[in-house]
Amino acid sequence: MKKIKRRAYSALILALAVVAGLGLYVSRLLTHGQEWATFRGNETIYENGMLKSGTVYDRNGLVLAGFSDGNRIYAEDASVRSSSLHAVGDFAGNIGTGAVTVFSDSLVGYDIITGLTDPEGGQLHLSIDSKLNAAAYNALAGRRGAVIVYDYLDGGIICMVSAPSYDPMNIPDLSAPEYEGVYLNRCISSTYTPGSVFKIVTLAAAIENIGDLYSRTFWCGGSVDVLGVNIKCSGSHGTQTIEQAFSNSCNCAFAELSLELGGDTIEKYAEKFGLLDQLQYNGILTAAGRYDKDVAGSPGLAWSGIGQYNDLVSPYAMMRLSGAIGAGGEVTEPHILLDSKSDSSRILKADTAQKLRDM
Repeated sequence: MKKIKRRAYSALILALAVVAGLGLYVSRLLTHGQEWATFRGNETIYENGMLKSGTVYDRNGLVLAGFSDGNRIYAEDASVRSSSLHAVGDFAGNIGTGAVTVFSDSLVGYDIITGLTDPEGGQLHLSIDSKLNAAAYNALAGRRGAVIVYDYLDGGIICMVSAPSYDPMNIPDLSAPEYEGVYLNRCISSTYTPGSVFKIVTLAAAIENIGDLYSRTFWCGGSVDVLGVNIKCSGSHGTQTIEQAFSNSCNCAFAELSLELGGDTIEKYAEKFGLLDQLQYNGILTAAGRYDKDVAGSPGLAWSGIGQYNDLVSPYAMMRLSGAIGAGGEVTEPHILLDSKSDSSRILKADTAQKLRDM
């Protein structure tokens, strides 16, 4: 009798272990099933490390890149193919911020019950407009640069172009000097000396911190001396109001404002506006900007409020700030997936945003 009881207990323990193991497997399947199915060693969806599943569309339903009947397909227009390369990405994953890399899980046609059931993979609809991309790419006319545009009301990125680029249907010798940095999306992963667009930041700080800003005038004789350093302007604007100084993009006036505001204040506003942070959209990280504070009264401080000195800003961050000004001080976070819903937050006082819009 005791032997039977021991065997019964052993069977019960074994059954419980099987149930526990099955529960653990199901739990892991639910949380990691897609990850297991979509790893790069799966030859069903990858060939030599290159994704061979799924189709990417623009906001109007135009095929940008994908697969059909086992063959890779692209847009018919070469300008569309080249201009959309960095937003779409390459199937080898060299462009790490491209949609086919970041959203590869959505392109493989995975189902929790049946696994990889769709040989053509899933569909991914981007918010970009391929015609706008092509127009921007052609306007760059072979120059290096970035063009990024978004709808500041709903957050959709409608144009994202980085150059140099190439036609993925006719891949050139990418080791040639003109293709240096070709895998980098300059819209989001590069920073640039912003120049005079940074005067928006300095002006916002001045509106909120200098009480007589609208009653005073600013003199521009073509340059201003700051501790022996000559800060030149693009013109000789004479006596100006703040509205005129901003319209003229006057370096002399904004050097004066920079010195009065100080580095701490300008840095605070640049940080508040997201120009110094590593931002993200749909989980894709952007490059962080930079603002170095030089000492009070210095030429470096004067230049920094003009957007020079050591200032660095990503095109994405400046686009986002411009959108917030357009929307009355609230930023709608950009997105590149067409069906995304964007969060919004206030980064500017409504009154300040209105004054900036007026100017």
